[in-house]
Amino acid sequence: MKNLKIADILLVEDNPSDVKLTLKALQKHNLANKVVVVQDGEEALDYIFSKGKYSMRDINEKLKVIFLDLKLPKVDGLEVLKIIKSDEATKLIPVVVLTSSKEERDIIESYKLGVNSYIVKPVDFDQFLKSVADIGLYWLLINEPPSS
Repeated sequence: MKNLKIADILLVEDNPSDVKLTLKALQKHNLANKVVVVQDGEEALDYIFSKGKYSMRDINEKLKVIFLDLKLPKVDGLEVLKIIKSDEATKLIPVVVLTSSKEERDIIESYKLGVNSYIVKPVDFDQFLKSVADIGLYWLLINEPPSS
């Protein structure tokens, strides 16, 4: 596999419409040039841990943030979150759950597993774009991550 794009954001989303909207919101604020999109939890873990088709990715290139849907094929978002936050190499990567689930048990479980933020996707198109742009601006430009 050739050089893989270095990503600041890993977008884990199986809904093509939500991927398109998320990328549009990030592009509007010039935040989309380092986004990698994966469509299921298994592919997300492969990317994060440089396995499978992502084995050539430099595992030392840390993501600035992961946008994670919960309702995913193969490996669900809560399991992905659990694996990320239980591994020394990845537990400091900020994870923002970006989902349509307002289920209290999903919110509580996400925070128990170490999520950095839980955001319910707005139904309104303009509000969705604004929310994603605000999240991207915060995690990429305002937040001060640890240097490790």
